[in-house]
Amino acid sequence: MRIVILGAGALGSVIGGHLARAGEDVVLIARGERAKFIREHGIIVTSQADFTVPVNVAARPNEVEKADVLLVAVKTYDMGEALKSVSHLKVGSLLSVQNGVLKNEQLAQYFGQEKTLGAATTIGGEVMQAGNVRFTFNGVFYLGELPEGTSERVQAFATTLANTGINVEVSPQIQSVEWSKYVVFMSVMPVAVLTRFEIYKMLKDNDIAHVITMLARETAQLPAKLGIPLDDYGAVFAKSLSSGPIEESVARINQFGEMMEAQGATAGRVSTLQDLERGRRLEVEETLGYALRKGTELDVRLPTVETSYRLLTGINRYLQ
Repeated sequence: MRIVILGAGALGSVIGGHLARAGEDVVLIARGERAKFIREHGIIVTSQADFTVPVNVAARPNEVEKADVLLVAVKTYDMGEALKSVSHLKVGSLLSVQNGVLKNEQLAQYFGQEKTLGAATTIGGEVMQAGNVRFTFNGVFYLGELPEGTSERVQAFATTLANTGINVEVSPQIQSVEWSKYVVFMSVMPVAVLTRFEIYKMLKDNDIAHVITMLARETAQLPAKLGIPLDDYGAVFAKSLSSGPIEESVARINQFGEMMEAQGATAGRVSTLQDLERGRRLEVEETLGYALRKGTELDVRLPTVETSYRLLTGINRYLQ
């Protein structure tokens, strides 16, 4: 099985590194200094796992002709240009581990709905200044057929990932998983950017946890209107966040933050905060903006989301 990974950021590197270490046929499409570093030093992963592994790197997408599986891990605002650059590929299946739920529409636009798989992950990482990737959270990689169900191809790729040491779960309700992750991401991403706190720290604070809850409940109206149920999937407890008394949701958030601290998982930061601290463009339009456009379409008001969108759009203007 040839696996082509488009994007050499934290997630692409962690997943690609695990696959290469297990002896899988992996090609990493990267660019610039990142491509040069990996060519010279390999993928270096530290923290939750510690290893260095060489991997095939293609700095030009046209160097690659085919992929049994194409995994997209670029920033959401780079999606259009990135997909154009690989539109020549002969692809068996493709999937994206990006933030948000817009990604599947974009994949299908270039390669067809029948080739597009659903995916979501709670794996966390950060590319450090030295070039290594700090693997901060060993979460779960979820896979499934769209809009629902499983298949031999899903199971085959899941088995390949599992054999590398990555935690994998095949879900027959992958849309629920993707939207549940989106709801949780939407609740913590703006707060992380505005507070600049590590994940555990903002979860532990009552007032911040209250804002997280309000963002989750507003966003959760969208899948409800679309008839997509939310559920709790490990660290992604979207159903609990978006239902029941607010005080219970706040307490649940606090408990999770305390658990992260007790386990020593204090280094994890939302990827958008990592981008901000490096002066990089933020994923705003494809996440917060998408929610607002969908809200207009579905006649759903999202006042806290809109406030967050406007604040982050203003910040983003100075980063572009």
